[in-house]
Amino acid sequence: MSNSIWKITGFLPYIIVAFLNAFTDLGHKIIIQNTIFKMYDDQTQIILTAIVNALILLPFIMLFSPSGFLSDKYSKAKIMRYAALVAVVITLGITLAYYMGAFELAFGLTFILAVQSAIYSPAKYGYIKELVGNNYLTLGNGIIQAVTTVAILGGIFVYSVLFEYFLQGVSYNTTQDILLAVAPVGWILVFGSLIELALAYSLPDTGVQTNNAFNIKKYYTGAYLRKNLRILSKNSIIFNSIIGLSVFWSVSQVVLASFPAYAKETLEISNTILVQGMMALAGIGIVIGSIVAGKVSKSYIETGTIPLGALGITLSLFLLPQLSSMTLLALNFTAFGFFAGLFIVPLNALLQFNAGKNELGLIIAGNNFIQNVAMISFLILTVVFASLGLSSISLFYMMFVVAFIGAIYVIRHIPQSMVIFLLATLISRRIKLDVKGLNNIPQEGGVLLLGNHISWLDWALIQMAMPRRVRYVMDRAIYEKWFLKIFLDFFNVIPISARSVKDA
Repeated sequence: MSNSIWKITGFLPYIIVAFLNAFTDLGHKIIIQNTIFKMYDDQTQIILTAIVNALILLPFIMLFSPSGFLSDKYSKAKIMRYAALVAVVITLGITLAYYMGAFELAFGLTFILAVQSAIYSPAKYGYIKELVGNNYLTLGNGIIQAVTTVAILGGIFVYSVLFEYFLQGVSYNTTQDILLAVAPVGWILVFGSLIELALAYSLPDTGVQTNNAFNIKKYYTGAYLRKNLRILSKNSIIFNSIIGLSVFWSVSQVVLASFPAYAKETLEISNTILVQGMMALAGIGIVIGSIVAGKVSKSYIETGTIPLGALGITLSLFLLPQLSSMTLLALNFTAFGFFAGLFIVPLNALLQFNAGKNELGLIIAGNNFIQNVAMISFLILTVVFASLGLSSISLFYMMFVVAFIGAIYVIRHIPQSMVIFLLATLISRRIKLDVKGLNNIPQEGGVLLLGNHISWLDWALIQMAMPRRVRYVMDRAIYEKWFLKIFLDFFNVIPISARSVKDA
């Protein structure tokens, strides 16, 4: 195993490919969203923004089974190459739509670009585990999350600046006028896709694939969907990770769809650079949070940041509608992103670690499916509530309630993680944790861990390094000491003695 993730062959080109993929996808979305922002107000703006986001999410729902099947059957590197080639064709079509001033066509091509992303995504994220292995899994996810977020931030900033630059001094009354003015931006989308395609051909083939065949009848009758959902739900760690990620991204979608209207109505901001820039600060926070999550989990998966992140996200949402100062709002968006990074990076790592080798693409596609069903459901509710006249501030408070319930769920299901994280923080002042051989731990089924017991801390060190839940066995005489029992019950310790082995 390489002693640095950056020395792994293909990792750097992979990171650049992921960056360009997110940067290009985001660019077209920003052009469409900014056009909507310039032409529409109030509830109409919220509804159209929500529809754009829904068009991006819908393919991930429709193509759950095919995208997972393709990612597991064929080389993930090969899928990324073909997807990059398709992206070049689509961005050329988008550029043509800009030069025609055809807003409806450009709007519709958002969906086509999302179809390409839906097929691309399981291969892109499944490739992390195949490329870096389990020991670098959290660090790899932290880097890819940070890089993707930087790409999104760069896309928001660059395309918003270009949008305002080409629109400067232009008199516009329709969406056609706006698209004709900003049409040259389309060539940047094409150029990014071409570089991505060139780099995709330098990715090493990991050789992980299956001989499965796809049955179209099982797809359209829903047989694949039912089977694949059963696979997702059989592993509680995978399923809970997906639920946690789904709640976070659903809440984020509503906040992103509602904030432009809030900024225009309440804060009286009409410049798209300021509006997009404010939301981009959440992305900067995600970058910082992802790097921190990756750093504390350099050679293992640290789950203690998950409840910490959930609580931070909840607090940030509570404060959002109460702040009117631009400085405080900026700090709050940054904090929201930081805690999000602490939350989503270890959840993605757990998802990938616990997925079987031949089901990795399916699990990631299933994660996309459930996340996007949740997000599109939240966006539909956003459209409904906006149509009924509900304000953006009311939507923010509703998202706080959802996040609060989600945080309680997380803390209830993994309360030990926070304790272990705090304990690890204290221990790390004296002891450096270096985990080796994580690839030897089976990802499913039973495993017996026998510590060599050279100190009273070996139980904590084992749990700190283990991405799976550990159940401890302890001598009943020690377990029944009154000053230890409450603490030991919290960790579900199993007491054992010579006379009660069967009960244990």
